Formats: sequence, structure tokens, C-alpha cells
Amino acid sequence: MPKSTPQFVVRRAMNSDLPTLHKLSKMVHFINLPPDQEIIANKIRNSRQSFLRAARDAKTVHKPPMESTSSGLSEKTAMADIFMFVIEELNTEGCIGSSQVVSQMGGVGHPNVCFKLETREKYAEDLKFGTKHTVARVYLDESGPTELGGLIMQPSFRGHKLKLGKFTSLVRFHFIALHRKMFRPTILAELMAPISSKGESLVWDTLGRRFIPLSYDEADRFCQYSRNFMTDLLPEGDIHLSLLPPQARAQVGEVGPETVPARRMLERLGFEYHGFVDPFDGGPYITAKTDEIQIVKDTFSAELGPSIKHEQTNKAGIVSVLNNDGDFRAVQCAFQIDRSGRIRVTSETAIALRAEPGMMAGCTPMRVPIEPGRDEKKRAASKASKKKSVAKKAAPKSGKKAQKKKSQSKASAKKTTTKRASRTR
Repeated sequence: MPKSTPQFVVRRAMNSDLPTLHKLSKMVHFINLPPDQEIIANKIRNSRQSFLRAARDAKTVHKPPMESTSSGLSEKTAMADIFMFVIEELNTEGCIGSSQVVSQMGGVGHPNVCFKLETREKYAEDLKFGTKHTVARVYLDESGPTELGGLIMQPSFRGHKLKLGKFTSLVRFHFIALHRKMFRPTILAELMAPISSKGESLVWDTLGRRFIPLSYDEADRFCQYSRNFMTDLLPEGDIHLSLLPPQARAQVGEVGPETVPARRMLERLGFEYHGFVDPFDGGPYITAKTDEIQIVKDTFSAELGPSIKHEQTNKAGIVSVLNNDGDFRAVQCAFQIDRSGRIRVTSETAIALRAEPGMMAGCTPMRVPIEPGRDEKKRAASKASKKKSVAKKAAPKSGKKAQKKKSQSKASAKKTTTKRASRTR
């Protein structure tokens, strides 16, 4: 199994990340990562307090008072804990990607607004045939699920061999498992529908905007403060999607090309689509039961033991530390569980985590792509050289000797065939 010193770390977002997060927010249209520095700054501050609560009192969750954190945030978000993660290349202190998890989106009195898609059947007795229509109805969800969001990577790091986007996404489930009481029984992911290069939504322009006279960007930004305007202005009855242009109708419940990998990954984890879509762009809402997600089941916490050498490790996964000051750090690495149940990692990994033996750590065993170190690369090159040497020895001989051997082999085969044929007769 390949082992190496961690090259990247996921940590909590800090004020110094604001310029980069603002830049990243302009690359993709996210409702929970809008291109607004004030809103992002407020979320970073809220996130800081949330990590402190997780560190100091994981057993009893104290919600922040709404008036103290609601500046620049909607009421639904202000009632919740927001955890903003960023991934950085070690020793650079600059984030290259981000992800978020909101402990609870809304609740009683603060519903999550979406469209529920349903089928209506009509039948004409005199014509002796019927039709089926898909309709959208405003649905108010007061269950207050945990919500995932804000997953984005710098373009130059997308498709990285270490699958950094996947790591940045999965670390949220790792954290949820370690602080399970802070999160809800259901996790929701609102996936982005196809959006044009100009940041426009065909579904919004042909549906939502007919009832709410705002551009997609204006409505999206206003949602950061309040969503009451949706329930006030959207119709209560059926909205027949057959009245939409075919191209817009085809986008309802679908995701954009950049979101396809994220959807597939979440579906592999057990997330399912149940006909609920975003009222703005028609993107699908997919959900999963928190305790049924395999990563959540597999994650555990234990004390860190003494450091070990690379060749002593026999497992790989995500290992993290949350110190008393609320500083969270996680890496993909190789590790070992000793007879005492302690998590043991290499000294290089401990340095990346800024951790010492005796600290509590979180661990999620899984198959992760870990880049080989120098020693592993040398061993791999040596193996390749040996294989090449063996292949040369096994190669057919050239020249007259090889031709003579080939003709002898053919003669022997012919003689054997004749004997078999005579026996058969």
C-alpha cells in the first residue's frame, strides 16, 4: 500500500481566506457561497464559533442567539451552526478549495422552500384517451435537515490524482460522525442545475421570474437574508411544467455538467432523489439518513499514540484533530491501530495535523489515493526494472538457433498429431 507524507490538509476557514473564498465564489453560482465579501465574512465568523462549540461542549449543543449572528445571514442559517472547511497545500497557508455543512436548515416556523414534483392524470371519456402532466407545487419543509453545500475547487486542482475534491467533500461526513449530536437525522444536498456562463437559469427565467420579478442573481442574493418572499409570491396550486419550453422543462431535476461527479459520489453514499427541486433553478434535492451513511458508521475517535514509521502502517483513511481552541485539521494518510486502540500515524502526519500523542483524534478508515513518497517511488522503479529484465529473458531467441528450434517444435507437433489420429481410427 502506498504511503507518504500528507501534501494537503483540510482545516477550518479563517479570515485570511476571505479573498480566496470570494474569488472562488465567483467561479460557481452557490446559494450558500455567494460572491459577497460581507456575507462570506459573516459565515467565517459564525463558523469559528461553531468549531469552538464543537471543541468545548460536544455533548451539549448551545445554539447561538439569532440576534448575535443574523447580520448578513437568513434566519434559517442564523439559528444553525455553520462549519466552513477549506483545503490547502501544506506550508502555503492558501486555500485551494472549500466545502460547508450547516447543522440545521430551518425548522418549525422557518421552513425550507422547494417545489415538489407530482404527476397528474387526465382522461377524456369521449376521446377515449388520457394524458399525464408533471406539476410543481410549493412545499414547505419544517423538518430542519442538516445541509451540505459550498463544495468548490480551484480549476487547476480539479481532477487531481489525490482526488482533492472528494476529500474536501467527504471530510464533512467525517466531522458529522465525530460530533453526531450537533447534526440532524437527515442530510440534504441541494444540487446546482445547469447555469449559463452568464450566471442565468433557464428554469428561473421561464418559471420563477413569472411570479417573482427579480433576476436570478438578485433573487439568489436576497435569499441570504430572507426567503419569505417566495412563499408570499409563488402560487399555491399546481404549476404545469408542460407550459414551459421543452429545453427548460428538460432541466428540471437535472444538474449541470460540473455537478455530475458530486451527484454520483453522493448517490454512492446512499443519497436519493425523491422529486423535490429548487424553486429557483429546478436543481434536485437529494437526501440520506445520517446514521445510514457508511462513512458516518465507520468513523470513530481514539487517542493518538506514539509515532510510527511508514512501513509499520497498514491502513489508510482520514485522520483529524480538533484542539481546544476549535482549530480543526484533517489529512488523508496511512495509519495503524495498536493493541490499546490508539491511532498511530507517522511523525510527518502528526506535524501536518499539529498533533501530539495523547490528543484525541478522529479516524475514518477508507481507500484513499495517497501519493507515494521517495522510498516508495524507488521501490516501484526497482520492481519495474526487474520485470523488464525478466521479460527480456523470456523473449523469443532470434537468428538461426530460434528458427531451428521453431522447425523442430513444428515437426514434433506434427508427429504427435499423426500418432493421435492413428489411435482414433
